[in-house]
Amino acid sequence: MHEISAYLITVVAAYCLGSISSAIVVSKLMRLPDPRSYGSKNPGATNVLRSGKKAAAALTLAGDAGKGWLAVWLAMQLGGDVPAAGMAVFIGHLYPVFHRFAGGKGVATAAGVLFGFNVWLGAATLATWIAIAVFFRYSSLAALIAALFAPFYAWWLFGLSPVLPVVGAIALLLIWRHRENIARLLAGTESRLGAKKPSPPDPNAASR
Repeated sequence: MHEISAYLITVVAAYCLGSISSAIVVSKLMRLPDPRSYGSKNPGATNVLRSGKKAAAALTLAGDAGKGWLAVWLAMQLGGDVPAAGMAVFIGHLYPVFHRFAGGKGVATAAGVLFGFNVWLGAATLATWIAIAVFFRYSSLAALIAALFAPFYAWWLFGLSPVLPVVGAIALLLIWRHRENIARLLAGTESRLGAKKPSPPDPNAASR
């Protein structure tokens, strides 16, 4: 019974932590438009960057990655189920209870979870993302390739441990969340990194 209670507490706490949207919180604090109202309408760092505020995008990225790492770290410190915590915080980001279950695509949170599991696992996956992003200039393609390689890295580092299926599940969900990006990549209409985007609406325009 104690193990079941500890598991439930770990999962629920991690899910609630994941449900806090850094993009929405940062945008509100910095008086920026709701990231769900412009661009890709995705509450993530890439879309927040379209507001023209690099600091806001950086804080969003740090917040999303940080909550993934924190959930895993807390589970380790408190003797909770570490793989379950990693999965739960990621699910919370994708389907946040605080935002009508409409969340981001999970790239930064997944990175935080992987770093929480093992620094080398996170570093190898991040290096893959950077390499693809630098050569091809597509953030979505970099995320997809990194997601495909992450389970291989997990197997290499941990073997057939409980971490492996969690990393595999996260990778599959990341690919699913990028299905629209995949369609645009195939159609040749996906936006490249650094390409100019239309400015988001001015949240103060209505009051002028």
